[in-house]
Amino acid sequence: MIVWLNGTHGVGKTTTSALVQQLISDSRVFDAEKVGETLMDITPGLPATDNFQHWPPWRPLVVETARRVLDYTGGTLVMPMTVLVEQYWREISTGLAQHAIPVRHFVLHADQETLRGRIAGDTVLGPNSPFRLQYLEPYAEAARTWLHAEAEVVDTTDLSPAQAALQIADAVRR
Repeated sequence: MIVWLNGTHGVGKTTTSALVQQLISDSRVFDAEKVGETLMDITPGLPATDNFQHWPPWRPLVVETARRVLDYTGGTLVMPMTVLVEQYWREISTGLAQHAIPVRHFVLHADQETLRGRIAGDTVLGPNSPFRLQYLEPYAEAARTWLHAEAEVVDTTDLSPAQAALQIADAVRR
């Protein structure tokens, strides 16, 4: 099984995924961003883009990597990864379904004011990361048009990462 944690940059996916992993037995965290980083290391580089998700190989490589890891380890993969383009989510979810891999898709949500506050106070990427800020509106658009209908929404506005992780783990165990 895959527990996919979606949501905009800065909402707490990475922090929450580590806590979810501790609550679900026989689980591992697989950050699909590492697949993108591998593609970014190809030299000479792939065609220029502002987001590795736009490279067509990224989506099937995420599916294939997750499938291979699950075939090898069994259990559950907890995958923190922002996917805001509906077509890309369809490619990934369809690919996983073709391998009979069940997916629990969660979206970590927070209101815009809370997100801006978290991004402003970020100690990892630094305050007011332009990268994170540029995804607030695309996230809001995806949430309005398709994303929230495709997932279980966990509103983290007033939750700690530990509380969000417990809510997700409880939902998965039910």
